[in-house]
Amino acid sequence: MSIATGRDPQASTLLMQTPASVQLTIPSICYMESFSALEDEVKRNNYFKQQIDNQISEANRDFTSHHARSLSFNLGQSRNDHERRLQDIKLRLHESIEQLSQNGEMIALTTNIIQESLNNMIIAKDPTDNLILHCILSHARLHPTETKVFLSGNIKEFRQLPEVQDALQQAGVEKYFSRTEDFLGWLQSHS
Repeated sequence: MSIATGRDPQASTLLMQTPASVQLTIPSICYMESFSALEDEVKRNNYFKQQIDNQISEANRDFTSHHARSLSFNLGQSRNDHERRLQDIKLRLHESIEQLSQNGEMIALTTNIIQESLNNMIIAKDPTDNLILHCILSHARLHPTETKVFLSGNIKEFRQLPEVQDALQQAGVEKYFSRTEDFLGWLQSHS
């Protein structure tokens, strides 16, 4: 969702121009998580539009304020811009999923990964992120000789918890990046 929401502008470039030395890998559950996040974004958008529509209605009923007409117009513009931004998010999500499905490796969710996730709650407050982490750990252990780094904008769960950092290091993940720009800088320095 970092790509879709525009929080990591370099990430879409990485997807479209993946260096030959890089193998992109993503847990399959992340696709579902991104669709759920999009649903939440749509719900927030609909709530916001309803609030704006209510304010437009109130402004249109105010015949004495010198600002009511301007307010109504500007709120209408804001509603339209907000809707266009949501369309941008949907398009970027679709494009990033398309790119990942063509250029990336998907980590399948297996029974063993699910069981490990249930039995070892490294991220106790977020079972979904815990499951994602266990997908990554499982995949990393299957490729012990490859250089592995982890790129995720989810700082709260993946960078700030020492238990997560320890588990990643034990599985052979050398470094965590929260921004694609930092990853690309690291990659260039190791070329």
